[in-house]
Amino acid sequence: MAHEQKHPYHLVEPSPWPLVGAAAGFVITLGGTMFMHDVPLGGWLTILGFLLVLMTMFFWWRDVLREHHYQGHQTPVVQIAARYGMMLFITSEVVFFLAFFWAFFDMALYPRGGVWPPEGIVPFDPFDLPLINTIILLLSGCTVTWAHVGILKEDRKSLIVGLTLTVALGVLFTTLQAIEYSHAAFGFTDGIYSSTFYMATGFHGFHVIVGTLFLAVCLFRALKGHFTPEQHFGFEAAAWYWHFVDVVWLFLFICIYWWGS
Repeated sequence: MAHEQKHPYHLVEPSPWPLVGAAAGFVITLGGTMFMHDVPLGGWLTILGFLLVLMTMFFWWRDVLREHHYQGHQTPVVQIAARYGMMLFITSEVVFFLAFFWAFFDMALYPRGGVWPPEGIVPFDPFDLPLINTIILLLSGCTVTWAHVGILKEDRKSLIVGLTLTVALGVLFTTLQAIEYSHAAFGFTDGIYSSTFYMATGFHGFHVIVGTLFLAVCLFRALKGHFTPEQHFGFEAAAWYWHFVDVVWLFLFICIYWWGS
């Protein structure tokens, strides 16, 4: 009784994963630097660091789920803090993509040589695969919202079907983007248009993959019965992230694929 908790805050227990994660980041950075300078074993070190990051993510998030779902640490106060943390994370992501748009518009509005896209660049037709991918992401925003409504109404079937469709649409988007890249008429090093195009759309594609994995974990948890109308922040965070990915793609489609071409 002397150690009974009398406050709603979650005092985190000692964990090895911050240290392991920092070491993994160092190994990735070291390996990547060695690889780009053609130093032997650089590629292997990069792969090792990446695997360490995946291991850290898996075990750290496993511990978080245990603390919240089984040990009851996800109090209303903790949920508020988590929401603010997710909001700040998404804000940082907005600033991240803002840098790519800034670089693109800086060159597009004042092109060197007076022509945009630069001579020799054949841009994608925005009303081909890019339009299909736009429809796919907009539809996935509807299905993830359907899943959220399923949680709030305690409709487990709607939750699972909505999440399954969202994950499938995310995989389909990534597949079509890979097909699009394979038919590109320009490479990453073919000038400022190419580099800004691939940085912006490529990082967005990476975010789609992360969001798809995020929602796949939520689907697994939904099948386990983890979510209730009162306790489902893990799903909310994934849904917010997915809507952010949708909005960024709309800007990419309008600004880079359509206007920029």
